[in-house]
Amino acid sequence: MPSARLASDIGGTFTDLALERDGERWTAKVLTTPHAPELGVLEGIRVVLDKAGLRPADVALFIHGTTLATNAVIERKGARTALLTTEGFRDVLALGNESRYDQYDLNIELPRPLVPRRWRLPVPERLDNEGKVLLPLDEAALRRQIAFMKAEGIESVAIGFLHAFVNPAHERRAAEILAEEWPEVRVSLSSEVSPEMREWERFSTTVANAYVQPLMASYLGRLQQGLAEGGFACPFFMMLSGGGLTTVETAARFPIRLVESGPAGGAIFSAHVARQRGLSKVLSFDMGGTTAKVCLIDDFQPQASRSFEVARVGRFKKGSGLPLRIPVIEMVEIGAGGGSLAQVDALGRIQVGPESAGADPGPACYGRGGTRPAVTDANLALGRYEPALFAGGQFPLQVPPALAALEEHVGGRLGLAPEMAALGVVEMVDENMANAARVHAIESGKGYEGRAIIAFGGGGPVHGYRVAEKIGVSRMLVPSGAGVGSAIGFLRAPVGYEVVKSLYQRFRSFDVAAVNGLLGAMSAEARSVVEQGSFGARLAESRIAYMRYVGQGHEISVALPARDLTEADIAAIRADYDAEYSRFYDRPVPGSDVEILSFAVTVATVLPEVAPAGAVEEAPAPSPIRHQAVRDTTDGTVADWAVYDREHLSPGATLAGPCIVAEAETSTLVGPGWTCRMDALGYLELFKEAA
Repeated sequence: MPSARLASDIGGTFTDLALERDGERWTAKVLTTPHAPELGVLEGIRVVLDKAGLRPADVALFIHGTTLATNAVIERKGARTALLTTEGFRDVLALGNESRYDQYDLNIELPRPLVPRRWRLPVPERLDNEGKVLLPLDEAALRRQIAFMKAEGIESVAIGFLHAFVNPAHERRAAEILAEEWPEVRVSLSSEVSPEMREWERFSTTVANAYVQPLMASYLGRLQQGLAEGGFACPFFMMLSGGGLTTVETAARFPIRLVESGPAGGAIFSAHVARQRGLSKVLSFDMGGTTAKVCLIDDFQPQASRSFEVARVGRFKKGSGLPLRIPVIEMVEIGAGGGSLAQVDALGRIQVGPESAGADPGPACYGRGGTRPAVTDANLALGRYEPALFAGGQFPLQVPPALAALEEHVGGRLGLAPEMAALGVVEMVDENMANAARVHAIESGKGYEGRAIIAFGGGGPVHGYRVAEKIGVSRMLVPSGAGVGSAIGFLRAPVGYEVVKSLYQRFRSFDVAAVNGLLGAMSAEARSVVEQGSFGARLAESRIAYMRYVGQGHEISVALPARDLTEADIAAIRADYDAEYSRFYDRPVPGSDVEILSFAVTVATVLPEVAPAGAVEEAPAPSPIRHQAVRDTTDGTVADWAVYDREHLSPGATLAGPCIVAEAETSTLVGPGWTCRMDALGYLELFKEAA
């Protein structure tokens, strides 16, 4: 009977694979194939199965995550999409909420809508804020717009009518007419994709879903076909941005929920490791080939959000991207990965990212035609990598092209040797990541005192200790399989689904019956999706309300009991809101009423209990397998660092820095003043000595 579980994560540079069976794990990294991503996945599956000596028939479950939806939006490579909307509201996508992410930039560049004005098509119809019909849907006008869309070669249609989140009747009727007149076109309804108030965010999310739907449906179809031809007959699940798994059918219908699926897997991985080690406060630090992701995890749960921005035109500037209202694990993602390209700007400053060399051609040291220096080139020039053993020896690195690229694009312009230029590149990318972590903590109303960093991804263990020093953290954990942490995280995720809907309420006039009716319907909807893939597993449900003081502009999430509410619950929920508001803003606002804008219900399978790691006795450290000349980024000095093979370390073994612990998919740098010890789980735990 098949018992192996397989996961795959497509990144900008590498596609990662993780395979587990009966407590054993095998991993693999292959280059991503941007022209046909499924080919890289299928090749990686072949590699990891060969390592394990298993056949496709031995695999009981396949889980997949990808950033293809995000990349399609960022690169504007989605379908030709039209928006059918209420007459008078065709410009909502361009107007947004009229805010400026930079008040003093006279030449501010705003995010360009995915749908040009020519394809934003008005239809006479109107509902009021309670869903009552003010103007019936003009079906004749709608049919005329369908004829126009056909003539324009439209491939996907988004339907976003005013107040459809309260009453979806007009949107559903429009979809029925589209199915009659144009059955082959793909249709996304705002009342299904994002049934919440605020038309800009709702329309933007629905348009983005329609924009990527043909691409993702085609990709998933090709991948399913490739798996079937390869002999796989197991269930196939997709990772969602909110941290749960869902069926391929649901993912193809709402592909916008996949935009952060890879990073979400990394956060789930960190939360699992934190639970194993009993660390209630950690920072998840995932550095891959294209981006770095940081996420705060408290009480073994990643922070959650229901909003996300994609394709920002202002780097790191909140409000400069296209808004998406979807359940996501809240994190900061910046263009700082191994493939991030370095250059010198007009002011003579070293800049790193967000542009990436990707998998093709990749950094200069890959020898695949790249001529511009990337972070991987800088790490190689600093002596951090053994060229012949990079990525387990699959991709031997070439030093001369790396040095030449650093000399031409950085060192030559600053009067620095290539090695010193490399030091500047690495220090800059480390500072970028540390600054992102600082901002994320401040925006979350939290700090780093008492936290540990869990570092993974191909670059996380390489850069982790220096980022830790910059943000004042003195403890770091590098789990086994860190190089493919997101893929392993997929194997730890529950099958789950979140439903979010709007129903305006105030505590002084709280309608318990209406709220219970809505929450019950949302629960049934979420359960119907989860039960398609839960296979009888026990389910758990959580409920959240998003509320604010009357007149404020932003909401705070407050947990609700996962049952029908009673009148007695109202005072307790209000007290919970005041307490949460005080955590963010120091004190509540007495005498002010509170309004609820939206509710969220999440249903997920219950994860098995995690046994805490036990104590371990001291063990002798192995002999180094070699020494490397490494340039320290803090003072620029070069010294011989001992290099240890992680496979030769025993639980309880302690190593004094500076040294490197090498493994197939990554290397852990133990900086000067740091100590590394292997725990009972085989994880590397790094401690910074007090100054």
